[in-house]
Amino acid sequence: MKLLQIPLVAIVIFMTTATLFSQEIALSSFLIPAELKENANAVIRLNETVATIEDSDEMSIKTKRIVTVLNKAGNRNLDATFYYSDNQKIISLQAIVYNASGKKLKKFSKSKFQDVTATSGSTLASDGRYKYLEYTASSYPYTVVLESEIKTNTTSAIPKWFPIEGFHVSIEKNRYTILNPKSIHLRAKERNFDGFSITATKEDQKVSFEIKNQKAQSYERYAPSITKLFPSVLFGLDTYAIKGLKGTAINWKEFGKWEYDVLIKEKDNLSEEAKLQIQQLTEHLTDTLEKAKFIYNYVQENTRYISVQYGIGGLSPAYSNDVHKLGYGDCKGLTNYTKSLLEAVGIASYYTEIYAKSSKRNIEKDFHSIQGDHIILNLPYKGKDYWLECTSQTTPFGFLGTFTDDRDALILTPEGGFIKHTTVYKNETNLQETKANITLTQEGNIESKIDITTKGTQYNQHYYLENNNTKEVQTYYISEYWKNLNNLKLESYSFHNNKDSVTFNEKVSVSIKNYGSLAGDDLLIRVNVFNKYNKLPPRVRSRKLPIEVSRGFKDTDSYTFEIPESYQASYLPAKKEITNDFGSYEVYFEKIDATHFTYHRSLLIYDGIFPKESYNTYRDFLKSISKYDNLRIALTKI
Repeated sequence: MKLLQIPLVAIVIFMTTATLFSQEIALSSFLIPAELKENANAVIRLNETVATIEDSDEMSIKTKRIVTVLNKAGNRNLDATFYYSDNQKIISLQAIVYNASGKKLKKFSKSKFQDVTATSGSTLASDGRYKYLEYTASSYPYTVVLESEIKTNTTSAIPKWFPIEGFHVSIEKNRYTILNPKSIHLRAKERNFDGFSITATKEDQKVSFEIKNQKAQSYERYAPSITKLFPSVLFGLDTYAIKGLKGTAINWKEFGKWEYDVLIKEKDNLSEEAKLQIQQLTEHLTDTLEKAKFIYNYVQENTRYISVQYGIGGLSPAYSNDVHKLGYGDCKGLTNYTKSLLEAVGIASYYTEIYAKSSKRNIEKDFHSIQGDHIILNLPYKGKDYWLECTSQTTPFGFLGTFTDDRDALILTPEGGFIKHTTVYKNETNLQETKANITLTQEGNIESKIDITTKGTQYNQHYYLENNNTKEVQTYYISEYWKNLNNLKLESYSFHNNKDSVTFNEKVSVSIKNYGSLAGDDLLIRVNVFNKYNKLPPRVRSRKLPIEVSRGFKDTDSYTFEIPESYQASYLPAKKEITNDFGSYEVYFEKIDATHFTYHRSLLIYDGIFPKESYNTYRDFLKSISKYDNLRIALTKI
């Protein structure tokens, strides 16, 4: 039998076409398993990272990331932003966009990525820049293949492995590999692995972690942060470098000592003139703490916050004398400047690294590496730690609020580093007390004088009002704080901010037309006028995640009602009490005389993490509160 003769060029063309065709089919969104599309806005088809530690001061990171974006909400999961600077170079970068069937739509070379400075609106200067992919989809789904290679001389902060990037994202395959050809001692800390199918390989010169076919997790209200739920691995070297400056440490004490010597030791260069000035300004004060408060207020009044990201990897503060002369700095510079001023009058304080923002995050106390994203000042005095937020021009001395409260921080001292926990504002300390005298007319209108005092984290939510203009205050009360009250008019207001006791007081006068409603001869009114609880979580058939209440609080309310002489409160409801693991709630009434009665309310919510099985109980608790906060009573016409 005669064999069919096919020219070699035809075979090559066929094979090339077949290869391209198979690639397009592989990238087709139609091939994604149905279970990975469920509850997902995006599917990570592949996220492969290979970090090679070429030396203690040299590291390369290669990535290949394939993401199928299923809808508009999934655009945020592209993760197509790449940072670079003098000590971190982008060696290669490209992206290719495919449509739903896997057909190539557009290719972006490195030069086609948008290139912007890392300087934000509040940043004066930075030696960093970003390249990012700018692509507007004409239809969904679409797929993006991103490939990059980065080289850096900073190895003190090896990127962690965090394979599940958030809610509503599924994973086909995510693999992270660290190659360590020189066998430099590498540490790894695994977190939240239970319940996830993760494959790990650990060898002397190679470590890798992999996860496959991970379904998307839907967001649930009151869920803990993703860092507490999803797996991650931290990495660190005992011999490392920041911007080429080498160091060695086996614990926080040694690492903190190295940071102090390299980052901040030489930055305290306050001039003799500046020292003499602050000494003269505080010489009338004999109490150490009063001197510290004076200096803190001095910094608030004479400086402003502007981010400056120059220095050793953006980690080293500006010289204290430069901040003194210029009158501005970032968190690093302002903290170091305050530290220098305190030192000039003989008060010791310590530069402190911390994670900021209202979602609490700890410095890992058992894993030393570059961590944190903010700097504050620690001032120990007579067995108590005072924490100073040096970037704020309004925050009281020693008050942290929700920005840096209740978390582990790294203190840097000349002797070394150690971990301390910042101030905890616990449950009842986050207090709001509301007192009101309420006059009700026979037409159902209200005139009231209200006195609100807040402390703890509730102070944090109110004290900024004193810096608002009249229009902003009007908007706050009418459109935000009491937005559920129709026909409310703000008659007058005054504020008192006691920064020594960290309490904020609001004295407010309001009128409300047609608050009560007539039902025959009865006048119906809701007795909780000014502080209804309305944060009712949704009904859930099968809760998947634990419940977290990140901060507890306590509200107490006492309203004295004066009713028209033509009406009487013939019936006042009995006392209502609820107590359980989530908190407590109490309401009771007191009759004073024929035209006066008092409404008392107390609500306490505990912080904590509670099992998912208790979700319905928690919801029922909040539902009962919301229901009873809407209690109406009938005033009977005489």
